[in-house]
Amino acid sequence: MTTPPKDAPALVLHDRIDPWQIGALHATLDLPGAAPGVGDPLPPLWHFVQFREARPRSDLGGDGHPKLGGFIPDFGLPRRMWAGGRLTFLAPLLVGDAATRRSTVLKTALKDGRSGRLAFVTVLHEITGPAGLAIREEQDIVYREAHDPDAPARAAPPPAPQDAAWMAERAADPTLLFRYSALTFNGHRIHYDLDHARHTEGYDGLVVHGPLLAQCMADLARTCAGRPLAAFSFRAVSPVTHGAGFAICGMPDGTDAARLWVRGPGGGLAMEGTAQFA
Repeated sequence: MTTPPKDAPALVLHDRIDPWQIGALHATLDLPGAAPGVGDPLPPLWHFVQFREARPRSDLGGDGHPKLGGFIPDFGLPRRMWAGGRLTFLAPLLVGDAATRRSTVLKTALKDGRSGRLAFVTVLHEITGPAGLAIREEQDIVYREAHDPDAPARAAPPPAPQDAAWMAERAADPTLLFRYSALTFNGHRIHYDLDHARHTEGYDGLVVHGPLLAQCMADLARTCAGRPLAAFSFRAVSPVTHGAGFAICGMPDGTDAARLWVRGPGGGLAMEGTAQFA
C-alpha cells in the first residue's frame, strides 16, 4: 500500500451523502427503478458526485479547472485528463451518512512521451463514514502540453475485446454531459464547451467524463453479477466524444472477479477495468 510523504499537504472536505444528489444522478443516468434512499448503501463510485470543492471563479484556470500550484504542483502543462484509478471498498457508506474525504498527493513524475512532455500525478482519497474508513481511492491524473494543431493525428485505439457476456449500449448527448458536470461541480470545459474541446484541446467533440464511464462499468459489474464490489480499478485508453454510441461491456473472470471495458465508436477500446467481488 502506497502512503503519502509525511509533509504532503492534505485537502479535507466534509459532506453528507445527499439523497437529492444521489436521486439526481440516478435520473441523469436514466436508470430503472427507485433511486437509493436514506439508509440504503451507496453504490460503488457514486461518491464521485459528493465532496465538491466550490472554488471562486478567480481561482480557476482557462480550462475551467482550479489553477495549479496549490494542492497539485504547477508543471506548466495546461491540458488535464483523468487517466484512471484504483478503489477499495472497506466499510459501508449509506445515503444520508456524514462523511469526510481526506486527499493527499501520493506521487508526481515528469516524462517525455510521443505527444510531448507529460506530468503524472497520483492523488489518494480516503473517505471516512460512521463505520470508519469506507473507501480508499487512488486517482491518476495526467497533464499535457498545449494542443498543437499541426501535430500528427491521434493514433487509433486498439480494438476492444469481443467476448462480452454483459453489455449495455449507451449514447452521450450534451445534456447528459452537462448534468454530470453540474452534479460533480466539474468546470472542465472539454465536457460542455465545444469550441474549447475542439480548437483548444484538440478533441473531436465534447468529451465523456472518465469517471462517468468508470461508474457505468462498476454499475454493470454489480448489476450483472448480483454481488457487491470489494475493489475496482480502471484505466482510460482513448476518449469518447458526444454524439457517438458506445457500449459498456463485461465478462466474469473466475468466481470473484470480472473484466470490464468500454467499446468506443468503431470498436476501439476506450477504457478497461477490473472488479473484485466481496
